Amino acid sequence: MDQPTPTTRQKALALNLDARTYGTFAEIGGGQEVARWFFAAGGAAGTVAKSISAYDMAVSDSLYGPSKRYVSRERLEAMLALEYSQLVNQLGEKRGASKCFFAFANTVATRRFGSDENGRGWLGVRFQAYPLAEPSDVIIHVHLLDRGAAQEQEALGAVGVNLVYGAFFMHDAPERLIASLLDELSRERLEIDMVKFSGPAFAAVDNRLMSLQLVELGLTDAAMFTAAGDVVQPSEVLYRKAILVERGSFRPATNLTLDLLQRAMELFLSDPAVRERGAPVVLAEMTLRNLTAAAGAGHKDFLARADILRALGFDVLISRFELFYQLADYLAGYTDGPIGLALGLPAIRLLAEEGFYRNLAGGLLEAVGRLFKRSLKMYVYPERDRVTGRIQTWDSVELPRPWQHLHRLLAELGHIVPIRSFDESYLTIHTPEVLALIENDDSSWERMVPPRVAEIIKADRLFRRDAGQAGDRKQP
Repeated sequence: MDQPTPTTRQKALALNLDARTYGTFAEIGGGQEVARWFFAAGGAAGTVAKSISAYDMAVSDSLYGPSKRYVSRERLEAMLALEYSQLVNQLGEKRGASKCFFAFANTVATRRFGSDENGRGWLGVRFQAYPLAEPSDVIIHVHLLDRGAAQEQEALGAVGVNLVYGAFFMHDAPERLIASLLDELSRERLEIDMVKFSGPAFAAVDNRLMSLQLVELGLTDAAMFTAAGDVVQPSEVLYRKAILVERGSFRPATNLTLDLLQRAMELFLSDPAVRERGAPVVLAEMTLRNLTAAAGAGHKDFLARADILRALGFDVLISRFELFYQLADYLAGYTDGPIGLALGLPAIRLLAEEGFYRNLAGGLLEAVGRLFKRSLKMYVYPERDRVTGRIQTWDSVELPRPWQHLHRLLAELGHIVPIRSFDESYLTIHTPEVLALIENDDSSWERMVPPRVAEIIKADRLFRRDAGQAGDRKQP
């Protein structure tokens, strides 16, 4: 029988009564709520070595060094490093053999009086899984969604306790740890859009899977990792940048996938507003629908796609977005620069499918208005009609009545940019058919994908039914 989930107070008390745990709490900015739980729960002398709140910026700088931004991962990591090293240096000889030392830190900006901007911040814990062990870290980024600063602080206190408790009691099951972060909270109050595990306690953890876990559990609408495989908080990469996105299943990425993006990039860079922002960010976006709809798709399958996209140099966004305007709204939260969507003609036809917009009062027209209300353009790749063999482009495609008027309007407003330079030989490539050839060990698929992709698929036997591709990767 499942045990009831402990409350925030019960978690704080359990840590206080655990003879092993002993550490420091350092909280700056709007976050002074986590340590309070441990003092209020009772028995804090068994756990709390020090509690500090360096609220003044000059005091914070004198302790942790200067920083360009006070609410940043850089500041959090400096806090964890200093507080943990001081704790071990001061108490290691006396208590190191019997204690699991830890340092908890956060740097947070809660909602300012009279402002509509949500609070946000970084929280982290550096801890020993057992006495004398090398430390491990768990770092998260949160958005505080309550309408008042006091409520945001309450939520911050709860998620901080959940983080410390999870580090000590769930580090052998990181998926459970992630799921526990919103205990006694809700997605309406708090969003967690980045988590990173590091250190010996998490040696077998793939942080890309942890990003996927955040989205699968609904803790965030989207999570991101770079071409290097590093998990990031999206603003670290997207802030005020021009962004070009290709949506797809990438199962696998094909020659058409790459040509579409390259041709769209050429047009995107021809826009002076894009060039003003410097080098644009290029994203491959995979939605949960694309990750789970295919038979046999699981965590191992996701990592196969991620490895291929990494080899091609793409940053990856994992999202819950079904509709284009949802993706556009999300990206616009990080940049006021140009946004480009690279897509094929079949995807464009979906814009006219009114069934997708039943939840919108204004239906299709509202969705189009929300999609194109900002500096967004769609770069549309043609297709070859399977029946007639003719090439169809944005210029020649026929939308059902009366949406042909929308077709003309979007083109005249410059929101749709046809891709007119392309490789005709790629128009016969269809991703599901390529996947079927790989599964059936038919080598003809190799000419349909970039050489680097073919090398990876063959070397790692990706997307093969006989390779147990459907299985999820288990974490220790």
